[in-house]
Amino acid sequence: MKWNRWVLALVLAGLWPGLAAAAELDGSQLSALWAVPFASLLLSIAVMPLAAPFFWHHHFGKVAAGWSLAFLLPFALVFGPAMAGVNLVHALLAEYIPFMILLTALFTVAGGIYIRGNLHGAPVLNTAILAIGAVLASVMGTTGASMLMIRPLIRANDNRKHQVHVVVFFIFIVSNAGGSLTPLGDPPLFLGFLKGVDFFWTVKHIFPETLFLIGSLLALFFLLDSWYYHRNREVRPVDPTPDTRRIGFDGKMNFLLLGVIMGLVLLSGMWKSAVVFDAFGTERGLPGIVRDIGLIIVTLISLNITPRKVHEDNQFAWGPMQEVAKLFAGIFLTIIPVIAMLKAGVNGPFGAVVAAVTRPDGTPDPAMYFWASGILSSFLDNAPTYLVFFNTAGGDPQVLMTTMATTLAAISAGSVFMGANSYIGNAPNLMVKAIAEDRGVKMPSFFGYMAWSCGILVPLFLIMTLIWFR
Repeated sequence: MKWNRWVLALVLAGLWPGLAAAAELDGSQLSALWAVPFASLLLSIAVMPLAAPFFWHHHFGKVAAGWSLAFLLPFALVFGPAMAGVNLVHALLAEYIPFMILLTALFTVAGGIYIRGNLHGAPVLNTAILAIGAVLASVMGTTGASMLMIRPLIRANDNRKHQVHVVVFFIFIVSNAGGSLTPLGDPPLFLGFLKGVDFFWTVKHIFPETLFLIGSLLALFFLLDSWYYHRNREVRPVDPTPDTRRIGFDGKMNFLLLGVIMGLVLLSGMWKSAVVFDAFGTERGLPGIVRDIGLIIVTLISLNITPRKVHEDNQFAWGPMQEVAKLFAGIFLTIIPVIAMLKAGVNGPFGAVVAAVTRPDGTPDPAMYFWASGILSSFLDNAPTYLVFFNTAGGDPQVLMTTMATTLAAISAGSVFMGANSYIGNAPNLMVKAIAEDRGVKMPSFFGYMAWSCGILVPLFLIMTLIWFR
């Protein structure tokens, strides 16, 4: 209870009007040691499910909270409760809460659509589902497409002995690469849209890269899935999902709600309003508030109108959402000093990273922007990582879209594509993993998944670098 009172005191300090005007955190004055809680949380996510699976399954929320307090309490002692409170409130109101509202809406609405009937997970069908999911990802977001498609894909392959590769490639293609063509597809591109990047800029400038990556992954998947499929005893004699119903959709009204979600997200980016609310040092514009309220209403409507049988057939449960909510709460808090140090540029503890993206003559190096934004997006939240390098490249959308188009394309591609390199690179990755495990698929560990990504994705990224980002 003492820790709870400490956190409450910090929040109240941040809410105190006189203290809310505390200066913005200067990352150039921070030691790299402030990144330890964040790195430790990532290490816990990677190691503890293997080393202590029972403890992690029951207490991962407490572990995330512990590392959050390991950052927040010393930070308050060193920089004062005001600074800690302001940064805590900003992380919650400006980043975490809108992030979770959007994820919850997509998770709920997509979970209210049931694709009935039994598909049979043969290589051609599996490849087609991944291709459809990739297209949907740029229209309804990687989260929406992932939540809509992962359940029928797992159900189609529940009579297969090998299912892990199906889910891994699904994360590669649908949960990441597919969302690279529009601001609706992935949060980094949406932030670029809010900064002034044209809505159709990405589809015009990184379509070849996207087509190459998704096409290569679909081809590799088809070959691997065919090899598994034609092995002896790959297909079980009894299908857990019998052929009792014709293919169709239940919960169709949720398709309309998905359209409303896309409309609200798009409206919040296009609607310009001078109305701004200052929530104790954190400014929230009216369009963002309207979007979030609208998304909450959509979520409640979906829960109310979706028949109980649809949720039962979909095995809809809040477990995956709770896991994402708890772990990303810790990530959004402990990442505060890491982002501040990156924003400090060459003057910060991570100055070498920022300096590495500039050539000796002072011009930007697209290849380094691609890899720097990509590697950081593999382990940090890819949305603020995109912003860091967007600003490092000058931050002027008109210049970046024209004379520095290759650099902006590199930042966009790196932030979106390389979110697939780890489970925490993009929120849908962890959600898909949790749903698959809930359905009995034994997913790889944190490092086991990275063995897949390093072996398959990294060579493709190297080829892309040589072709497009030299």
